Amino acid sequence: MKKKFYLMMIGFLSTMGMVFAQDQNPECMTNLSIYAEHAKVKNYDAAYTPWKMVYDNCPSINKANFSLGEKILNYKISNSSGAEKDGYINDLLALFDNSQKVFPAKFTPAGVAIDKALLLYDNKMASNEELFKMLDDAFKQDEKNFKNPKALYLYFSSLVDLYNDGKKDLQDVFDTYDDVTEKIEEENDKLTTVISQLLPKEEAGTLTSKEKRRLRVATTNSESYGKIAGSVDSKLGALADCDNLIPLYQKNFESKKNDVTWVKRAVGRMFSKECTDDPMFQKLFEAQLALDPSATAYVYGGTLKKKAGDTKGAIADFNKALELETDSKKKSNIAYKIATSYRRSSKSTARKYAQQAINANSSNGKAYLLIANLYATSANDCGSTPFEKRAIYWKAADMARKAGRVDPSLSGRANQSAASYSAKAPSKTDIFNSGLAGKTISFSCWVGGSVTVPNL
Repeated sequence: MKKKFYLMMIGFLSTMGMVFAQDQNPECMTNLSIYAEHAKVKNYDAAYTPWKMVYDNCPSINKANFSLGEKILNYKISNSSGAEKDGYINDLLALFDNSQKVFPAKFTPAGVAIDKALLLYDNKMASNEELFKMLDDAFKQDEKNFKNPKALYLYFSSLVDLYNDGKKDLQDVFDTYDDVTEKIEEENDKLTTVISQLLPKEEAGTLTSKEKRRLRVATTNSESYGKIAGSVDSKLGALADCDNLIPLYQKNFESKKNDVTWVKRAVGRMFSKECTDDPMFQKLFEAQLALDPSATAYVYGGTLKKKAGDTKGAIADFNKALELETDSKKKSNIAYKIATSYRRSSKSTARKYAQQAINANSSNGKAYLLIANLYATSANDCGSTPFEKRAIYWKAADMARKAGRVDPSLSGRANQSAASYSAKAPSKTDIFNSGLAGKTISFSCWVGGSVTVPNL
């Protein structure tokens, strides 16, 4: 035991001695300063030689050997070709591996795997099998740090391509789709929490410079997750249609019916794709109810009752779901699901539950978008003149814009919807001819409230 301890101490002291020696190497310190100054002004050609000297001889002297080294090598890759370019790519791949070895607290396993996979993908140096394997291992071993939006999409996209080539099963596609979308939602929830805390201060004009930066970064990153979420859905495409879902679940039900995660995901997917009329949905729902009689199960039960014409029973189940759920964001999602089930049969009830969703989570942009759509589709029911009917589109556009503000991941859809609604609202010519500029128009229909006609 003592011998083992002494060997450990010798190893530790040897390592510390190497680090200390690197810190004391005057040539490394000089070249570190030289390449850092060149890199600061993006003169990466001049930075390369002194950086290489420090990286090769004193890798642990400073984290900049890796963070700036990546920028220097990326520049070299972009400005070379052929064998020379391949050499720089291999150098960068090695740098990524070494970064985690030398500074394990600064460079995560997932981060390193993502950097390598994206570099290989961008330079067409890896197959779908290789890319998927790298990213799948990284996601399963270090999901916490697997946050890069582009990598999340590549992870799923490479799997779909493998499925299309007959190399993966459809169930694998659905499992990974759920993992990726849940990760996107998880990361975006963190961002919208920051945004919801800072938006009131922005509106009040009291943001500090640090808070302005936090809000800008959170907004930008949320928008990125929104784009990737849309791309992931597009990549899944028709694979998740009822025609594919139902036979797959029929095939796997007996072997998976006691797997609560599989059952809940299957029920959720059939619900979102409106496959609830098929007996398989009822079967899966009953399995979920037996395994996990949670709030969400009451949502599905209420939906089935509503479809069967039992409106009273459906409302009782929906309200039970909201009563059971204690997590505010989950409660918001439940209220939103309920709202969507009423969007065709009762717009006022749909808005009621959508507002509950917003009350539970002010960042629920989907609820704002739903209300905007409910308003827009009520134009013919609100107002006695064509001008008054079209005025409802101003109210719809305002709701759509709110959706993009509270959840920037929805900004693409929100901006598109707002622009569409605004285009249907009275034009400047219409306002001029009406003589209503600056006046208030009240809505006596289910929408209620009012809008102020824009001044010319």
